[in-house]
Formats: sequence, C-alpha cells, structure tokens
Amino acid sequence: MTDGADFPVLPDCCNLGTMVRVLVPLNLGVVLLAWLLPASGAAYWPMLETALRVDAVAAASLLVLCPLRRVVNGAARPMQWVAGLGVPALLTVVVGLASTEPPGPAAVDLVAWLVPRVLLTMAVAWMLIEYLRLRLLSLQPSQAEGRLQALQARIRPHFLFNSLNTVLGLMRSDPRKAERTLENLADLFRVFMKDSRELVPLDDEVLLCKEYLTIEKLRLAERLAVHWELDGMPGDALLPSLLLQPLIENAVHHGIEPNREPGEIRVAIAKTGDRVRVEIANPLPDAPPTRPGNHMALSNVRERLDLTFDVEGQLETTTADGQFRVIVHFPYRKERRRRDARRSFDPDR
Repeated sequence: MTDGADFPVLPDCCNLGTMVRVLVPLNLGVVLLAWLLPASGAAYWPMLETALRVDAVAAASLLVLCPLRRVVNGAARPMQWVAGLGVPALLTVVVGLASTEPPGPAAVDLVAWLVPRVLLTMAVAWMLIEYLRLRLLSLQPSQAEGRLQALQARIRPHFLFNSLNTVLGLMRSDPRKAERTLENLADLFRVFMKDSRELVPLDDEVLLCKEYLTIEKLRLAERLAVHWELDGMPGDALLPSLLLQPLIENAVHHGIEPNREPGEIRVAIAKTGDRVRVEIANPLPDAPPTRPGNHMALSNVRERLDLTFDVEGQLETTTADGQFRVIVHFPYRKERRRRDARRSFDPDR
C-alpha cells in the first residue's frame, strides 16, 4: 500500500506475508515432487535439483524486488511489469548457468536451452503477481468498511459533548484558552474527516494525540497526567492515519475517567531494528466495569494493521501490576512522498 500513489503492479516483496505466500507453495511443491517421483519411476535427483533451482530463483527475486519496488513504484505500468517479470527471468539465467552445464557449446543450443526456462519463469511470475494483486483488490471492500467503522468510532458523541461543555465553561473565565481549545477541536475533526487509508508520518499522528489529550486535560484537570517517551521515535515512519488516537482515547475513557484518584497515561515509541514499537499504558479502573468495555477501537486498529502491514503488524494487550498495556508493532517504512509542511504542536497558540 502506498501513500497517494496508483495501485502498484508489484507486491510488497519486503512484507513477510508476501514472502510466505510465494515461498511456501513452492516448497510444498518440492515436498510433493519428493513424494511422487519415486512412485512414478522418474529420476529423483535431477527433478529435485530443478525444484530447488526454482526455489532459489523465487527467493532471490523477492530479495531484489524488495528495494527495487520503491524505485519503480509510481512509474508507468509497463515499466513495473518489466521489473516484475525481468528480474525473475534474469535470475533464472544466472542460476541456470551457475548450477547446470549447458547442453552444448553452440550459441543456438544455449538459447534453445534457456528460452523455455525463462518463459516458464515469466509465466509463473506473472501468475504470482496477478494473484497477489487480486488479493489486495479483494481487500478493498474490507478497507471501505474499516474506514466507515473508523469514522463512526472517532466521532464519539460523548467526546464532542464534553469538549463543547469545557469550552462553554472557559468562555467567561479564560476566553483565550477557549479559543485554543476550539482550534484544537477543529484540527482533530479535520483529520477525522480525512481518508483513513492515507499513510501519515508518525510525528503527525503523535501531534494529533497531543491535541486530543490537551482537550481532555482541560476537562479532567489534575486527574490526567501524560508521560511521553519519544527519544527513540522515528518521526518519518509511515502508518495509517488515526491508528494511535483511538488507543489513547481508550486509555482515557477506561483508565482515567472511572478512577477518582489521578492517573497517568504512559506513551513510549521507539525503533528497534527495522520495526517500530508503540506502548500505551494506563491504570486499571478502581472497580470492575458494570458492563464489558468497548473493544471496537482495539479490533479496528488490529484490522487496519493487518490490512496495511499484513502479518508484520501486530497489536497485543497485557494486564499486570495494575496497568493495562497496548503494544503495537509495525515495520519501519519510509517512501518518497509529497507533503505540505508539517504542523508543530503549540499548546499556547
């Protein structure tokens, strides 16, 4: 998935799920051949060598297309197809010449030996690319439904009602603060109305969360404290818009509001290797809720992680030491993008 680009021809070959969907069927084919060849009386080792070469070409193609996709993504579709079919074809020639002796020294014999293998590789590559592309297209209705759920979950009546009541209370005592609160509220709803499929920088998402917490801080006063740990945060990491804000809202709604005593929400974001880790912790309520908590935000975030990052995006929840923790993992991705100047958070604007 790209940010603002046309739907790409090449799949995300850096994604673990794509690698599994390509390599597992090929390796299952190798196992099937190993099982069927002795029963058919065919020579075991030559056929197994061929299967292993196919596997090697597939793995090498994924490794090459992983960085190459970022270069050709957004280019003309024929150029993307040239990369998608040309890389496996070229690697077939390399692997074939490196692992097998050509049938004869003549150029005609070499060409006649290579052409069927190259054409077969290109046909298999075309089928795999089409399969993965159609799979992504089939997920588009799920993404549309997820966007609708995200919009419904974001515009929570109780949040708007409480925010407006807070502004009304400030109109006479502190008009300037009331004006700043309305500006923050406008910024929030401006983002709420945008397409939630858009990938945004992590620092923009954190800014949105800070604006939301500023509004809640006015209402909850000393009951709400927030501790940010952002020293290791990669601000340019891309993630779906409105991915973290509902988790922050859940922490306020279920961890701060039910308690009489002040509580602290801790948000820690860091990059570990090629992955980003986000941890949001809030205190457990003093008494168990009279009705089950609303897990819409958690399920919605988990679904959007799966749609955007496949198996590389995970959401985990734990409860220990009086704290409820949500831990989000997703791959660190950064693509060429055209964006307006990023906003900066000014609580005293």
